[in-house]
Formats: sequence, structure tokens, C-alpha cells
Amino acid sequence: MLVDSHCHLDFDDFTLDFDDVLSRAADAGVDTMVTICTQIANFPRVRAIAEAHENIFCSVGVHPHSAEKEPHVSAQQLVGLSSHPKVVGIGETGLDFFYDKSPRDTQEALFRAHIAASRETGLPVIIHTRDADADTIRILEEEHRQASFPGLIHCFTATRELAERVLALGLYISLSGILTFKNAEDIRDTVRSVVPLDRMLVETDSPYLAPVPNRGKRNEPANTAHTAMYLADMLDMDHEAFAQQTTDNFHRLFWRVGRYQALRQAALANRQSPTHSPTGQI
Repeated sequence: MLVDSHCHLDFDDFTLDFDDVLSRAADAGVDTMVTICTQIANFPRVRAIAEAHENIFCSVGVHPHSAEKEPHVSAQQLVGLSSHPKVVGIGETGLDFFYDKSPRDTQEALFRAHIAASRETGLPVIIHTRDADADTIRILEEEHRQASFPGLIHCFTATRELAERVLALGLYISLSGILTFKNAEDIRDTVRSVVPLDRMLVETDSPYLAPVPNRGKRNEPANTAHTAMYLADMLDMDHEAFAQQTTDNFHRLFWRVGRYQALRQAALANRQSPTHSPTGQI
């Protein structure tokens, strides 16, 4: 089974056929999804999707594009919102100097707030970086010198140097459909030569970046399977073995998913037992 570690199921792109999207994901072997928060104002909707579906989890955070809209979000606010048991990550956050939709100093301040929240909660920080390798490296290394924190670079499209530097900090790298694009040979070379198998995750970033053979169409979690198969072939691996490895990597990093599932199973078992009445909550 596969995990889509980064999708945006709260976006309007999925409103008309949401149930069909989930059905196609299940048919493709994608049994777990993380729907990613991009604005605190939208978090209730993101959280509600996770609450309504056992196999969907969520994050809490402010995308760098939205930093100017929500510049005063604090680490403590993120920590408070992350107490919900289905919140499994902090972000997405980071730096985007390609579009520059928010002031760079505001992006950096919010990035550091998310890292602080990750450090306090132990939940992985989900990092977006585009045309900002040097500053992303600088901030991550400065913050790690204070104290370590878990995290990943999502939708990796950066340089070999960034990959090497973040891997040295213990972070993971998540790969999207971009890897299947004809002009992505530099990314493929970096993945082959730098990224260890036990640090790879797969994602869609849907509704964006549909992989070949669906490039140009709306992306959705089912397409995780195309990216995973492409990667397995590229690395000369059995498809099932690669799926299992990336799923294991996901659960190691997003540890709260497994904790939630274990508590949920225990609660269901207790309800079925005539001799035990549970008093705890998930």
C-alpha cells in the first residue's frame, strides 16, 4: 500500500467528485493521505476532512504564499492547533522566492515559527522551497544548531547541494510527479546519487503536478501510484518493495499516524468487549 504524504483535498478542485477521488485512490492502493493546510483561516475545513475519514490526516500551517495574509501566526498558536490527534505535521511552510507573493522577511519569520512548533511538538515540519536554496539551507542549519527537529522537503525540485545539506540534518525528501517529467533529469540524477532509500517519501501535491501519463490534467492522490512505480523502475526496485519502503519511511517520520491508528483500534476493540468499558479518549 502507498501513502500520499502531501495533497490539498480542501481545495475547490475536488468539490464536485470528492468521493470518487477517494475511491480511485483506494483502487490504486493509496490507503493513507495527508491533506495539507496552507492558511490558518482554512484549517477548520482541512481538519474536518481528516475527522470525517479514517485514512486521511492533516497538517497545520501557513504556506509562504500566504505569509503576508497571516504574518502574526505564532509557534504557540501552531502548537495549540496541532494538539488535535489527526494533525500529524507542521506546515506547509518555507520560502518561495520564485513568485515572491509575500515579503521575504515575513516568510522567514513564519518559517522559523513553524520550526519552533515542530521542535516543541515533535511533529515534522513540512518545507516548501523554490528558488531559495541558500536561504533555506541557512535557516535550517541555524535552527538545527539551537536544537534538532524532524521534517522533510516536500515536492523536491532543488539542487544536489540542498539535498545533501538537509539530509545531513536528518530530514527526509518527498518526491512528486515532477520526477516523471522529461526535463527533470537533474532531479532524477540527484535522487539516484544522493537520496538514501530510507529517506524517500512520495506525494502528489494534488491538485497540481500530475505525473506522466496524466500530465496536464488535475492531479489526485491515486496518481501517487504512477510516481512510485516510476521511481521504483528508476531505482531498479520491485514495485511492492518500494511501496513498502516509502510507507515505512512515512510512518517513521509522521509517527502520530501510527499512534492514532493504534489507539483507534484499541478503542474499537474495547467497545466490542462486554467486560470492559473504556474511559479514555483518542
